[in-house]
Order: sequence, then C-alpha cells, then structure tokens
Amino acid sequence: MTASSHTTRAHSFNAAAAQYAANRPSYPPALFDAVEELAGRALAGARVADVGAGTGIATALMHARGAEVAAVEPGDGMAEQFRRTHPGIPVVRGDGNDLPLLTDSVDFLTYAQSWHWTDVARSVPEALRVLRPGGALALWWNTYALDVAWIAGQVGRVAEHFKDYGAHPAVEVNGSGARSALADPSGRLDFAHRVVRWSRRVPLDTHLANIGSHSMFLVAGEEHAGVFLTEERRILLELFPDGTVEETYDVELLVAVNP
Repeated sequence: MTASSHTTRAHSFNAAAAQYAANRPSYPPALFDAVEELAGRALAGARVADVGAGTGIATALMHARGAEVAAVEPGDGMAEQFRRTHPGIPVVRGDGNDLPLLTDSVDFLTYAQSWHWTDVARSVPEALRVLRPGGALALWWNTYALDVAWIAGQVGRVAEHFKDYGAHPAVEVNGSGARSALADPSGRLDFAHRVVRWSRRVPLDTHLANIGSHSMFLVAGEEHAGVFLTEERRILLELFPDGTVEETYDVELLVAVNP
C-alpha cells in the first residue's frame, strides 16, 4: 500500500463515523482483564490515553472500569461522533506520531484497532516518552476467527472483490514474536501476547453495515461496495436463514511495560 492510499484509507472513516459507532463490534471484559494482568496493574484509578479512539468504543469501556481516561483522535468526523456519544469523556485532537501529551503523564497508552495507522518509527518513541515508568502500552485488534468456515469464506470474497483497494488474502501471523516484530520492528518494546476469543449475535443488517464500515469499502465507493454487499446478503441468508449472524473474533493483544 502506498503512503497516499494508506492516508486515504485512514481518513475514510470520518465520513462514516455514525455507521462505525452503530455497527462495529465492541470488546469483551476478558480483554481488559488480560490488559490488567499483563500490565501488572488495574485500569481503575489509572490515567489512560486511548489513541486513535475513533467513536470511543474502547474508551467508554475503560472509563466504565474506573480509569481516568482521555481520548486522542485525529479525525474530524470521528471526534465529533465521539463528543456526541460520550460527552463526559475528554477528547483531544492528535495522533500517535505526535502525541499531544506531556512526558511521563499516563499509566496506560492504548490503541484499539489503530496502531497500524501509525508510523512506528515515530509512534514507538512517542509512546515511551508519554508513559510513566512502569506504565503500559496496550495494542489490540478484533481479528477474524479464520477457523470458522463461513468467516474464512467471507474474508476470501472480500479479498477478491476489493483487491484493487488494499484488500489482501488473510495471512496468519504465527507466534507472538512475529506479531511483536510487526508492531515494533526496532525491538525497543518487549511485548507480551494474548489472544481473547469472543462472539456476538447480530442482525444481518448490522453485520453488513459493520463490514461496510471498513476502509476498503469506504474508499471503493458505494457502487463497488454495494455490489459486494448485495451478493453477500444473498450468501449469508442461505447460511443464516433466521437473519441473525454470529460473528466470532480473536482479539489480538500486545502489552509492553515501560521500564
């Protein structure tokens, strides 16, 4: 992916912020239990900055666990949606490459579905700068459970239909070392790795709106995306005739503690 197409996809969410907020999956309590275990401290009472917070899905969950959390979000549309949805949680404009945060100011720095939009040559030093000694950097992604047959089939169809818009066949990253190397090629961060499986049952319309809120659908445009979603509806109604889809996710979690 070129730098310009990467930027285009990163900014594509702003026009679909309401769709994103209404349909994207959340995260299970077990994820935050794992974050606390690997970090060696509780979120309750901790100062947390949630970077690339989007519409605040993860931010709100950490706030509910008692964290003193603020959001960092670069996008106009996402920040506006965040403020409407979570008026009691502060949000500031910025991104992981140049954090609008003081040095040694937070106990947790979290990136839910957003670390891959950063330039790690800049975001790693920034993370180490703003984390207090003993503070934790936590990165996580809801990833597709590819051992579930219908999900693997859908991922393959997406890759084929959107191959000109940044889609690629799903590739398993084998082992925590490989995933950690992708997150920080410099090796300055010593990541612990955990996988948390969970699922949700949603109406078919919610499922289609969820996948339609991904960047490759947004940059491809309504016509190209619409062709895929129409055919996907037909396929899924054969698999789920009652119109309820069970989405299964593996949350990939990386946590590194600042010495």
